[in-house]
Amino acid sequence: MIPKILLKESIVAPPGFNRWRVPPASIAIHLCIGSVYAWSIFNPALIRELGVVGSAAGDWSLASVVWIFSVAIVFLGLAAAVAGKWLERVGPRCVGVTAALLWGGGFIIGSLGVAWHQLWLIYLGYGALGGCGLGLGYVSPVSTLIRWFPDRRGLATGLAIMGFGGGAMIGAPMKEVLLNTFYEAPTYVGTSDEVNLETREGSRFVEMDGEWKEAVVVTETDLSKVGLSDLNEGVYLVGTGNTGAAGTFLTLGILYFVVMVGAAFSYRVPAEGWKPEGWTPPDASAAKKRMMTSGNVDMDQALKTPQFYFLWIVLCFNVTAGIGVIGVAKTMMNEIFGTTLPTVVNGAFAATYVLMISVFNMVGRIIWASASDYIGRKNTYHCFFVLGTVLYLSIPWVASQVSANPAVTWLVMFYAATMIIFTMYGGGFATIPAYLADIFGTKFVGAIHGRLLTAWSTAGVLGPLAITFLRQASVEKSIRDLAAKVDSAAFLDAFGAGKDQIESLVAAKTVSVSKLMELVPEGTVDPTPGLYNSTMYAMAALLVIAFFANLAIKPVASHHHMEEKAND
Repeated sequence: MIPKILLKESIVAPPGFNRWRVPPASIAIHLCIGSVYAWSIFNPALIRELGVVGSAAGDWSLASVVWIFSVAIVFLGLAAAVAGKWLERVGPRCVGVTAALLWGGGFIIGSLGVAWHQLWLIYLGYGALGGCGLGLGYVSPVSTLIRWFPDRRGLATGLAIMGFGGGAMIGAPMKEVLLNTFYEAPTYVGTSDEVNLETREGSRFVEMDGEWKEAVVVTETDLSKVGLSDLNEGVYLVGTGNTGAAGTFLTLGILYFVVMVGAAFSYRVPAEGWKPEGWTPPDASAAKKRMMTSGNVDMDQALKTPQFYFLWIVLCFNVTAGIGVIGVAKTMMNEIFGTTLPTVVNGAFAATYVLMISVFNMVGRIIWASASDYIGRKNTYHCFFVLGTVLYLSIPWVASQVSANPAVTWLVMFYAATMIIFTMYGGGFATIPAYLADIFGTKFVGAIHGRLLTAWSTAGVLGPLAITFLRQASVEKSIRDLAAKVDSAAFLDAFGAGKDQIESLVAAKTVSVSKLMELVPEGTVDPTPGLYNSTMYAMAALLVIAFFANLAIKPVASHHHMEEKAND
């Protein structure tokens, strides 16, 4: 039984209500759930939860951690699709409170998973339950604001979804502060020359008081990459210290729950038949020119139109091209520029990069969505796909240039290209509800939008799958190539095992590209900046396909429209 205070009939706005009081509530909720875009802040901590200063054999891999983000996005789309009808029935306040319970609770369950080192609990909490909270929180304001702003649909959807893009702007630095607050350094044993080390099945062990204990051996380069350059290089005990991830999850879960519940109680819906003072709907000829329907299409009938599936492809491929990069943004920045420009691209710089992704993601949502009110939704997406293809193809070229000639110029070009990409990524999300309202009408746009977000779920799998698979293939090839150049005796001395055991050494995270670069002949080019080249080519290809899907979108045939009363 749902309390009456949460239902739609209890939140109908009185006459004279100022519609500009509604957007802040949606922005507040979206700022909370939008912190999912700062997930990559957690990556370095989670993949060294046991080793703390470096990855131990029992630590989770980057691929397994990135998939937590993917699961959250999958459940976002599924929850939004299922909850569409429910939203139309109960209203945004009830949906918003439910989202707060799921998103905040998901963080708290995830904190237990980190503390107990149970990956499945993080998948269940943050991924599944938190993802459902994301979906409900995401769709709760969209149809409401479109009804409050029928005169500016693009602006309305930009306002509704702007906060989601900006969530990482607040979430990224907040997570960094909390991680640092809860962080504890592991037990330092000494330099590798001072202690007795042994390698067993690829893992390193150190002798202490007659006992062999698992350890990680880190260099200054390893420490600088994870922002721990103030520590000494050498040997640290596995299982000591704390990355701070568990405490950060718990704190954020409580905070997000409180903020989202408060925002949900600020929602109001317009009375039946309300319209802005002095506004009249566009005439039929103007609507047709802008590809805006004069009727409404039922939420189930929309699934029978080709336009729905073309829009699904448009959204899916646009999101796929950006979401994989967002999920590993901090890691990618470190790998492309951390070795070539280490004095510039340190841990703090990479964290700021994640913050700026959020800024441009948010700004893109309001700018592109507002622009679509003037240039049209279809033309807006054409801009995304043409310009985006060029920008994605530019990234491998920049990576090759910085490998040959480390210069800040290439960093600036990379920064500019990716930030423009992220404005279009955010703009695509903000423009799609208005595009749907133009094509299918406003009556069921919330439910139709929820169903279209299954494209986001699919992209949440495709993006990270592509970027982790293609990156891992590049890493394995690079390790083989570098190992072939290392002297066998030097390899044995560094890792305690010969090249014939390289597979087990790589699996145990004992051998990496950075460690091999310490041993290769002088003048060997570091392959790290090029690890994402194949991924960028694949993303550009997806945008080309999406361009043609958008090109094929036409107005919905009239026989799909609902029969409505003359006074409707």
